[in-house]
Amino acid sequence: MNITSEELLKEARALEPQLQQWRRTLHRHPEVGFDLPRTKELVKKALTEMGYEPRDCGKAGVIALAGGKKPGKTILLRADMDALPIPEDSGEEFSSEVPGKMHGCGHDMHTAMLLGAAKLLKAHEDELEGTVKLEFQPAEEIFQGSPDMIAGGLLEDPHVDAAVMFHVLAGMPLPVGTVLVPGGGITMASCEQYHIVVKGKGGHGSTPENCIDPITAAAHIHIALQEINSRELKPGDFGVLTTGRFEAGAASNVIPDVAQMWGTIRTTDPENKTGELIRTRMTEIAQGVAAAFRCTAEVSFADYCPCMVVDKPLAENAMDYMTELLGKGAMDMTALTGGKPGGGSEDFAFVSHEVPTVSMFIAAGGPEQGCCYGQHHPKVRFDDSILYEGSAAFGWFALRWLYDNAGIAF
Repeated sequence: MNITSEELLKEARALEPQLQQWRRTLHRHPEVGFDLPRTKELVKKALTEMGYEPRDCGKAGVIALAGGKKPGKTILLRADMDALPIPEDSGEEFSSEVPGKMHGCGHDMHTAMLLGAAKLLKAHEDELEGTVKLEFQPAEEIFQGSPDMIAGGLLEDPHVDAAVMFHVLAGMPLPVGTVLVPGGGITMASCEQYHIVVKGKGGHGSTPENCIDPITAAAHIHIALQEINSRELKPGDFGVLTTGRFEAGAASNVIPDVAQMWGTIRTTDPENKTGELIRTRMTEIAQGVAAAFRCTAEVSFADYCPCMVVDKPLAENAMDYMTELLGKGAMDMTALTGGKPGGGSEDFAFVSHEVPTVSMFIAAGGPEQGCCYGQHHPKVRFDDSILYEGSAAFGWFALRWLYDNAGIAF
């Protein structure tokens, strides 16, 4: 390999103005789900100008290939592109210009970082001992983008041998730019959406005896569901059932016909037996409680995302490579987690069940930098001074892993 980690970091730092421009442009114009025309246009234009031939994958994904001039393995680098359907209240001068939408999870950072890595890898394409597949993914927030791109051929042509992702973290009391590397195994929970529709009989608020109140039934269902965690799961089992949205009625003096609840189920059981138990009992409890209050309840589940499984050898590679690049700026996150999975979920988990995968985190600002809120909060802020480091981390990982797997001593 002709380039050192120090030289790659220096090259990445020289890209800072462009990285910041990409990130802030994306931040001003957030798009959600699969509806990402402006975001895709920026990504494909940037890649084309670098000399790539980007192509569509799935409903709204973009992929591009670097290297391939030498025989070898293929490594996948992924960035998600979608934003959240929440209003921004961060106070940033480049805040969202789209009402009700915000890059509140840092996917604008991820996209800019991978574009930077693409530029670095193109400059060192002759040194790649194999192929790097660059993935720009939609719809991560609804857990549909990854399976859609897999179905669209993401992991083939050429076949992917390993996969890497980075996620920025805000609001954590960690030195800016610290890369957290997991130890392997299950590192993030599965997630599944649920929707409960409670139906009664509406009417005037002054005559409840002529109505069947679905709000009362839904409230009791919400409380009864907590019994699953406290009395039906084994103490060592991880299961989180959260109702995040509850809607009923539109006027203070009217009993509505319907009350609805939406939420998530999260577990760390790779076989999803805990999830199956929760789904079964949720349905039984919702329907039983609704019947006790003369209502009916319909329970449905959707958008299942499995646990994230990190490949232990690849995680060991990651710790070595990130230490080479960043020195003490690389940290084994086991010290923070105790080796236990986090409750958050990530749809790159679908890839982790197909090929060896590692998911890492980069500290992108804490209270000292005025980044006091975490992901998905309207006030969350990210320190984009770490963009160049993220680009270098993507690029160095790819270069080093392909080098190692070509059997060439570093």
